[in-house]
Amino acid sequence: MTSKEIRAAFLDFFKSKSHQIVPSAPVVVKNDPTLMFTNAGMNQFKELFLGEAQPKFPRVADTQRCLRVSGKHNDLEEVGIDTYHHTLFEMLGNWSFGDYFKREAISWAWELLTQVYKLDKDRLYVTIFEGDPAEELARDTEAQDLWRSFIAEDRILLGNKKDNFWEMGETGPCGPCSEIHYDMRSEADRLALPGQELVNADHPQVIEIWNLVFMQFNRLKSGKLETLPAKHVDTGMGFERLVRAIQGKTSNYDTDVFQPIIQYIAERSGIAYGAEEKSDIAMRVLADHIRAVGFAIADGQLPSNNKAGYVIRRILRRAVRYAYTFLGFKTPFINELVPLLAEQFAGVFDELIQQQNFVQKVVLEEEVSFLRTLTTGIQRFENYVTGHTQIDGDFAFELFDTYGFPIDLTDLLSREKGLTVDMTGFQAALQLQKERSRAATAIDTGDWVVVNDEEESTFVGYDYLEAQTKILKYRKVSAKGKDQYQLVLSVTPFYPEGGGQIGDSGLLISETNEKICIADTKKENGLIVHFVNELPSVLEGDFKALVDQNRRFDIENNHSATHLLHSALKHVLGDHVNQKGSLVTCDLLRFDVSHFAKISYEEIKQIEDIVNGKIRENIVLKEERMVPFQEALDSGVTALFGEKYGDYVRVITFDDTFSKELCGGTHVRSTGQIGFFKITSESAVAAGVRRIEAITGTQAYAAIREQFELVNNIRDLMNNPRDFVSSVSKLIDENNDLRKEIESHIHQRSLALKNELITKFETLNGVNFLATQVDLPNVDAVKTLAYALKGGIENIFLVLGADFEGKPSLTVAISDDLAKSKGWNAGAIVKELAKDIQGGGGGQPFFATAGGKFSPGLSKAIDRAKDFLK
Repeated sequence: MTSKEIRAAFLDFFKSKSHQIVPSAPVVVKNDPTLMFTNAGMNQFKELFLGEAQPKFPRVADTQRCLRVSGKHNDLEEVGIDTYHHTLFEMLGNWSFGDYFKREAISWAWELLTQVYKLDKDRLYVTIFEGDPAEELARDTEAQDLWRSFIAEDRILLGNKKDNFWEMGETGPCGPCSEIHYDMRSEADRLALPGQELVNADHPQVIEIWNLVFMQFNRLKSGKLETLPAKHVDTGMGFERLVRAIQGKTSNYDTDVFQPIIQYIAERSGIAYGAEEKSDIAMRVLADHIRAVGFAIADGQLPSNNKAGYVIRRILRRAVRYAYTFLGFKTPFINELVPLLAEQFAGVFDELIQQQNFVQKVVLEEEVSFLRTLTTGIQRFENYVTGHTQIDGDFAFELFDTYGFPIDLTDLLSREKGLTVDMTGFQAALQLQKERSRAATAIDTGDWVVVNDEEESTFVGYDYLEAQTKILKYRKVSAKGKDQYQLVLSVTPFYPEGGGQIGDSGLLISETNEKICIADTKKENGLIVHFVNELPSVLEGDFKALVDQNRRFDIENNHSATHLLHSALKHVLGDHVNQKGSLVTCDLLRFDVSHFAKISYEEIKQIEDIVNGKIRENIVLKEERMVPFQEALDSGVTALFGEKYGDYVRVITFDDTFSKELCGGTHVRSTGQIGFFKITSESAVAAGVRRIEAITGTQAYAAIREQFELVNNIRDLMNNPRDFVSSVSKLIDENNDLRKEIESHIHQRSLALKNELITKFETLNGVNFLATQVDLPNVDAVKTLAYALKGGIENIFLVLGADFEGKPSLTVAISDDLAKSKGWNAGAIVKELAKDIQGGGGGQPFFATAGGKFSPGLSKAIDRAKDFLK
């Protein structure tokens, strides 16, 4: 079977078992503060397991693209080295939300593997949870008994808590799991050593292919386990490993999932795959990493220097390093793999083929940038090794952290020089960085305390800015030494941060008129949480929830303006323009778009004219809720790449022929409310992405008034000329002429002073020496004088002091030959002399300057200059 047939067989099988087939979620996570990337198939269903949303279907199945390169699932340094670790991989999964449980999950897994995929039953092993007396958890005898119907007793193995008790995190749903392993060794090897000995022993040919998780418990912060009200099934099968097993390959990379790209790399590099271990590893790294980078960019995560963007940049740079070092690619190459990858996943994950050109250009720009950095890093290494017998651990870490060198590359370069690397020091520096990172992001979250469990939470913020409500539950949250509380309300008008729009703030008022400030509102796994710095003294009873109205209106102005801006950009720049990120606050809007050229001033004016024209039209908002997703797409609505849309969506329209987008944010009732729109800046934010910042409403009015006042003040200073621009231009020209005249005068003064100073030199031990204070207006004039003297006198040692309106300065000039023969360094000398003027400086061996703040010290510095001749 081909990989496409294997994937289709899985989905068809579970469709026949009454499962709803759902699309993959984006690999970039947006509404879960605990995750940067989707790292398991269950991520998109997390809120269902937590009981914070009701399932639309009791049974679902899908293939989910996942990315594991951070946190506890950090396999990056193993990727390419072994045969089965990956950054991006597909996870095939089937789920039951309070519907079927262990019996069906186990029997269907066996049926699919042995009857549909025809895997050899004699090569299969399963593990079940052995129990944990410390937590009073019994052995999973139910799963054990069910497996006995399909597989021999000696192939049902007991697994410990680490391997066979799955937990979402430190808290949350969890339960025992049953893993299915496949032994792909040769017949001789299997006879020599039973597979039971190698399960969960990291053997490259005895691997886990499927994990069946039975969620029965909820882990509290205290560590205590409580039984869930409903039992769930969560399974995950590694697609790449499954294909390898079915196709009978010894490596995931030998399957048709990876071979087309690997063979292309081999052809372009001129090195056959299988010829040498180092080049084989490099090809596997490239074939794997382009998948992670390509889909992450397509899903909205651009390479950058922080958080998720840094992870993507690091993966791409690792690929570039391997291509550069082991495959001989000294110019950008990895971007060429994007079209192959896009075509391979067409019909499965179409996000990449729909944005193929954009993704390829972003990868290309990143490659160009990093190849420059790589060259600089190698030069830094070459400069460092002179005089060293070992590469210091801190320096190895600098190469890793600043220049993107993996430790194995530093080790390789070192061995070529006959040097070793202080690996202990490197690991210590790396560990320290990890600890700093963890400390900076550590969040301590308490368990939810239920106040009222009779009601569900309802959002009414599209229609109302206040509501009568109750507190359903609360919990304490600590981060960076600061304590806050999160509240869940039965009815809330507060919009939670999402889609680039910041969360609402406001007040919660009790029946006794106690006022609690709601500082922020966010959404976590489908639950709207309100951040407060203190809890109400009484948690029961009715409350009034009041949104800060003026702040909300300013946010709505900016949000609706982003929709108008998006459409205007497409009109002016072209249909290739797509939103790549946004921020909507009460003060401004920030909008990132895919475009590979600077947006000109004329284009900005056109964009502003279109948006302000739509504002003056006072277009009434057309809002449609609960529109079937496909129906919305068919109507021509703009959907954003990287967003996870449900079966029903909300459509925001400002004129059917102009702006029609899927959006969950809040908006003005008509465009006239926005008032005025003004772009304040345009810049590059990443390869192929431009950033526009703009203001509307009260902020735009304030900016216009400030500009008018500024212009009027300048007019008054110039006695209100009729032609303002012409008058300013004339004033600038006159100023430039005067500056040139002054500079010419200073230059002549410096040269005249040269003739005077030549007569003051004294010869000491063959050196023409002069140390004196001069009266010149600026550093440039002193520099001109120093170079004039240095150019006309041999063996010169010159020290000039000057005082520029209380700011003392020192200049040291030494003949080039003298600096070399005597070993003198003007930079070191001026740094020493500058102590007398309470300053510092430096420069080259033959010329250096220093500045300070203590003018009375100039004379002492000049007197001390002669000491250096000794």
